Order: sequence, then structure tokens, then C-alpha cells
Amino acid sequence: MQFPESWLREFCNPTLSTQQLAETLTMAGLEVEALDPVAPPFSGVVVGEIKSLEQHPNADRLRVCQVDVGHKRLLNIVCGAPNARAGIRVPCALVGASLPPGVDGKPFLIKTGKLRGVESQGMLCSSRELHLSDDHGGLLELPGDAPLGQDIRRFLNLDDTLFTLKLTPNLAHCLSVFGVARELSALTGAPLITPAFVSATVSHDEKLPVRIVASDLCGRFTGRIIRNVNPKAVTPPWMVERLARCGQRSVAPLVDISNYVMFELGRPSHIFDLEKLHGGLTVRWGSTGEQLTLLNGTTVTVDRAVGVIADDAQVESLAGIMGGDSTAVSDETRHIYVEAAFWWPQAIAGRSRRFNFSTDAGHRFERGVDPGLTVEHVERITELVVAICGGEPGPMDDQAPNVPQRQPVTLRVARASKVIGMPLTQRQCASALRGLGLEVSEGDGTVTVVPPSYRFDLQIEEDLIEEVVRMVGYDKLPTTPPTGPIVPKLLSESRRGPFAVRRLLAALGYQETINFSFVDERWERELAGNATPIRLMNPIASQMNVMRSSLLGSLLQVIKFNIDRRADRVRVFEVGSVFLRDATVESTDSTVEGYRQPMRVAGVAYGAVDRVQWGQRSRIADFFDVKGDIEALIAPRRARFEPAEHPAMHPGRCACVLIDGSPVGHVGELHPRWRQIWEFPAAPLMFELELDCVLKREVPAFASVTRYQAVERDLAVVVPEIVSHAETMAAVWAANTGGLLRDAVLFDIYRGKSGVAVDATTGSTAGLSANEKSLTIRFRFISDEATLTESQIDNAMKNVMDVLASRLGARLRT
Repeated sequence: MQFPESWLREFCNPTLSTQQLAETLTMAGLEVEALDPVAPPFSGVVVGEIKSLEQHPNADRLRVCQVDVGHKRLLNIVCGAPNARAGIRVPCALVGASLPPGVDGKPFLIKTGKLRGVESQGMLCSSRELHLSDDHGGLLELPGDAPLGQDIRRFLNLDDTLFTLKLTPNLAHCLSVFGVARELSALTGAPLITPAFVSATVSHDEKLPVRIVASDLCGRFTGRIIRNVNPKAVTPPWMVERLARCGQRSVAPLVDISNYVMFELGRPSHIFDLEKLHGGLTVRWGSTGEQLTLLNGTTVTVDRAVGVIADDAQVESLAGIMGGDSTAVSDETRHIYVEAAFWWPQAIAGRSRRFNFSTDAGHRFERGVDPGLTVEHVERITELVVAICGGEPGPMDDQAPNVPQRQPVTLRVARASKVIGMPLTQRQCASALRGLGLEVSEGDGTVTVVPPSYRFDLQIEEDLIEEVVRMVGYDKLPTTPPTGPIVPKLLSESRRGPFAVRRLLAALGYQETINFSFVDERWERELAGNATPIRLMNPIASQMNVMRSSLLGSLLQVIKFNIDRRADRVRVFEVGSVFLRDATVESTDSTVEGYRQPMRVAGVAYGAVDRVQWGQRSRIADFFDVKGDIEALIAPRRARFEPAEHPAMHPGRCACVLIDGSPVGHVGELHPRWRQIWEFPAAPLMFELELDCVLKREVPAFASVTRYQAVERDLAVVVPEIVSHAETMAAVWAANTGGLLRDAVLFDIYRGKSGVAVDATTGSTAGLSANEKSLTIRFRFISDEATLTESQIDNAMKNVMDVLASRLGARLRT
């Protein structure tokens, strides 16, 4: 919020300097974010009047002016401004004046000089030359009663300072100059000058019918008709100046008056063109599909969650946010309807953001505007309208079906002292609250407050404690070290942190990326198989309009970015959230009802297994390389890999990853269709896993090293072609070996040609049919108690073979 210091001091003028005033407000929680001068430093510029002018004898675009600067002095000044004419009063820089610095950073000094042979004794100035605005269309014209010879800084109040406050949402009562002055009076004890609201003289008895249907939207609605106004009247310069210094440009007198009262008293209002309304007004919730063209030219579609003001024909205004274009005042307006209302904050909050814009009115109403002074504020608007535009006011129409009830709130002094962290007396607490204009009653160790209408946000004891500490001053709080023990939250030994996962993947050659949670809707359909993604109401870009349910699309985009820049080997990973619909999720401090946000870890590998080197031949990474990375990531836990399907992965080169029998993710090669669409020269390999499952780990347990030698045996079996490695190893470990089997590794696979298989190691052959294969497994047996005997080993091998035969239909290869 921005406003000029001079306006604030009209309501409350403590004996403080500008810096002291800013410090006082900041220490009370009204942070002064910036102090800016209204105009840059310059001197020697006074009010002058052009008495006469004639054409320059040697230049077509220049004229020689006789300028009166007071004290019976006429200066001869050459000027080329198009609006220079006799009788106007303008800023005149005298000889010796110092104007604001130019692009070189140096002040511009005015000297006596000659322009095309004619002496010029000064310079007539535009707004741009004084750095008051960017207007360079001509001289800055001043009012006809501007005192001749008066310093322009004094006349235009250019030594004023602009205050910019950064207010927290609970300080909505300070979103006006008077609201800030009320706080300043409480802080300093300086008297507060309260505006006087004069009731207008009623000239007719006409009222506009208004019906409030939704009292949970509008708690109070006040308005009056004013007939025969002059919309072409000129907004007074003092009002234009104040609006400009609040960051609001002048539009037209009726609009300016509404904006002025908003900055002055914090009350947004709206002025309708009465002749453009169709019948009376209805305050209600919108209906799905209704449309409205707003004052800013935007056409919006409302629904049942948006409040509106409608007439008998259509919606005319977004309640508490912005009026409609169809009933806006214009130069042809004759009769108006002035409206001021109390809109419930929860009914306005977030609505303007749904339509991708924000307004000063919505900013105030969603934080809370005083419901008790709607009548007085309409009187203030009426007073200004009649004074500037004329008009004939009608009677006031005030409806208050549902205003906030003033409930007493009690503060315990002992509790306040404990929360604030410093000793406080009951007198201090009561005095601080009375200083804020609150109605206070005292008890035994308690202070009870009945909040005024402009502070209906004061509802619980903590609200009063905050008000006390603001009035006492945050700078008065003692520096007290914490007395509670700070105990670090240690992870269980059976769980590691996300950073350990990141370090492991980095050690495997992957580089971490961080991507947006918003993705292209096409990625969700094609790569995640998600036909109904969670849509964003206000996406930051058209191609980032849904929340991701998979990390793979973002990582593939990173791969594509690098390939397009001639990278031939890329390995990237990401640890991040995905967003899924889940009706079982309830709202908590960390969750949103109906949505689950699990963490996942995903990686993509493209190109060679390793960089080019002399020690081994270059090889393109395949499914088994990434599968090995997953096994290294979750070690010492073991995963099982089963054939599966995934929308983003190759149908025959994709596996579901299972840990302890539960699926935790997928690994596979990119689907050929997406590889062609994304124009990848080779197929990337990728995986995506639930992070919670990756974070779990087995706690290492001590075991002594056996003193006995291990024994290895190889077993070659013939099994059907459809038998997988996982099924084979599951059968091996299911056999009863008496605890002697410590390791089993499949190290060779044979498939025959034309029904004949040749063992590359022994040269022997085995008759295999077209739908069979030979698997060779190496077993490692060991005992902790004694050296193994041949009978123990043979018995264990027989049991393994029996299980392979019964489960898989395996037979010994001969």
C-alpha cells in the first residue's frame, strides 16, 4: 500500500521526523518497505506567467516569451513548447537553477544564453524536465491562482514522501490512510482527527430495489440514487495528485471519487450507471455458465462459487472484485447508483485469482472491510460527487441481514507475559488495547475486549496478545535464549535419507535434475497413461497446465535437450513429488483432501555404458545395465523383476520391480512409438520407483566368518523357453539344502540351432527342441560347523534338481 506522508499527517501528526515515523510503524508490525521522495532534488524553479509571446525572428518553432515571475520582474525566455500561450502559469527555472540530473547523472544548470541570436533568461519546464512524469507534450500548466514567484516545490508539495507499507493479511484495517493514522495515534498518543460524515440533503424519494439472496456472501448492502450528475466535470487537482501518489491514475471524476474514498477510508465501492440497469439488483451466488464482461475488458464465466450482483436481465458485477462494463459510468451518464457493501472475506478470497487478475477491491474485501460504516462511507462519496459533479441525492437504502457479531474476547495477563516472553502488567495490557480504540473491561488478572466493527478479526486470545506486543513494540522484546532442549530427529537404522539415495545415484554416474511439477498434458496421456490429470487453474505457461503423475516426462525432456546439443551420453535422475487423485486422503497440515503426493525417484540413461576408453570396447547401455543400477540402489535388499507393461516403455523390454512381493515401480526401454515422436537416435532406458521403498534398508547383523572351505557345483538343466530367470532362482532357493546353499548364479544360457545346442565350454551337444533352452547355474555351499562331505553336497543338489523338475519341468542336460 502506497500513500503520501502529507495525507497521513492530516489525520494524525505526531512530532516525529519522516524516518522516526517509518520506524514507529515498522516496529508495530506495519512494515515500511520503502520511503521515496515525490520528486527528485532540484532548485530555483518558481511559478511564472507568460504575459506575451512573439515569433522568434530566426527559428520557425521557437517563440520569445515575456514571463512574469513576481516581484515586478519580466524575463525574456525562448521557448519551443507547443502549448506555450499568453495567460498560462507554468514552472519557470531561473538563471542559476539546478534541474534533476540527466542521463549523465549530473544536475542541469540553467544559465543566461542565446538561442538563435535571442537572449534567454531562464527556461519554462515540462513535467518530464522536472522528473514529475513522462509527459513531454508541452509545458506543465498550473492553476490560474498559483502564486507568482512561489517556489514550485512548495506549491506542488514536492518535498512530500511516499510511504510504501508491506502489510500482513491480519492488518486489513490498515489498508487506508485513515486506518494507518488510527494505528499511529495509538502508538504515539498524538490526537486522531476523525472524518465528519455529513448527511446529504435528500432531493427525491426514489430507491433502487435490492434483494440479498445470499447472506453468506453479503452481510450488508447500502446504496442510494443520485440524479442529474455531470460526468464531464473536472477532477480537482488535489484529488488527482493524491490518487497519483497512491499509485492510481485519474480516469474520470466519478471513478476518481470512488478510488479516493477507498484509499482514504479503506472502503471499496462501485458506481453504476442507473439508466443501464434493467430493474432492481439481486445479490446472489453465480449460476454455472453465466458470463460477464468486466471493466478491464475481460470476459469471465462464473459458477456457483463466485458471488455476483445481477439485475433482472443479466450479471452486472463480480461481488467485491470488479464491476461490469455494461453498467459502467461514461460521459453520457446522467443518473447513478452508489453502492457500498460488506462482503464476507471467505466469500471473496481467491476468486479474483481464478480469473488471473487481482484488484484493490478484492485485496481489501478478502481480508475484511469494516461492516459498520457503509452508510457513512456512502455519505462521504455523495458529498464528493455533489461537490464535484453536482447531482440530486435520494434516500439511503441500507440492508444488513448478516453482519459479524461483536463477541467479547478475554486476555489473561499471565498468559500474555508467557507468550510474549517478557513481564507485563495488567495496566500495560489494558492501556495498549485502549490505545487502539478498543472497548476494554478489566477483571482479576484478565482484560476483556469487545472489538469494534473494523476489528472483527479479533476473535481469540492470541489475537489480543499480538495487539499488545505490537503496541509495546517488537524492539522492546528482550533477547531470551531458548530454554527447551533441542533434540535432533534421528532416522531409524532401517531407513536412510533422500540424500543418501542422491549420493548413490551420483556414484553410479547419474546427474541430478530439478524440474517443474507442472507438465504438458500430452506427457500425462502418452507417458503416464493418465487420461484425467489434475489441471491447474492458472498455469504459468500453456504447455505446463497439469500436475505430473510421473517424473519420466520431465527427464525425457532433459535428455532431448542434451541430445539436441550433440550430447552422446546422458544419465540423469530426479527425486520429487508426483500428484495423484485419491478420495481417501483428508486435509491436514501437509495434505490436501482428495489428492496424494508421494515422492518418487526416477532415472534415464542414454548412450554408451561408459565413456570412450582403451580398456574395453564401447557398448550402448541396455535394459540389464539399468536393472543393475536399480539393484545397486536398493542393496542389500533384493528386488524381483517380472515382465510388465507401462505406457511409456517397450512392451517386451519392461519389467515391474517388486520388493518383498510388493510392486514399487517399473524399469524398461522407451516405447518405439515415443522414441520416434521424440526423435531419439537410440532408445533411452529408464526407471521410476517409490521413494519410500528405496529409503528402507536392512540393518547389518554381525556374523562370524566360517573356518571351513566353500564348495562350488555347476548344474545344467533344460527348461521350456517361457521359463524366466526369476522363476528359476525362486525354485532354487525354495529347495531344502539344510542351510548349506549360500549363493546361486545363472552364468550361461544355451539355445540350439535346428534343434542342436553346442556348449561353448565343453563342446558337447544337447538335443533341444525349438521351445527349450539350457541354463547353467553355479552353486556355492558352505557349513559353519564342519567340512562338507560329498553326500551332503549330493543330497543338496538332488533336492534342488527335484524342485526345478517339479516346478518348472526341468531335466538334466546330457
